[in-house]
Amino acid sequence: MEITLTAENFAGEVLQAEGAVLVDFWATWCGPCQMLAPELEAFADAHPDVRVGKVNVDDQPALAAEHGISVIPTVKLFVNGQLKDTQMGYKTADQIAAWVEENR
Repeated sequence: MEITLTAENFAGEVLQAEGAVLVDFWATWCGPCQMLAPELEAFADAHPDVRVGKVNVDDQPALAAEHGISVIPTVKLFVNGQLKDTQMGYKTADQIAAWVEENR
């Protein structure tokens, strides 16, 4: 299940969450973001223990700036509210799964 993240719910959904949360910073006009979306969805379906949140950088520019987003897509992995790692660009669902497992 993917969660739409905003400045209002980010702390509760990510920073105060238990377990792993992937946060995808994306935009509707971004080609690689559109390619990544079904891969993240496939990852989320296969790994229900990991929450997947999406931040539209055009709708949430302050949140994107707060997290230092200068390239999209950027995916950040948080575990128990702590940032563990960041990846930029397109990845397959299998690559995402391996990355998450490596950084849990």
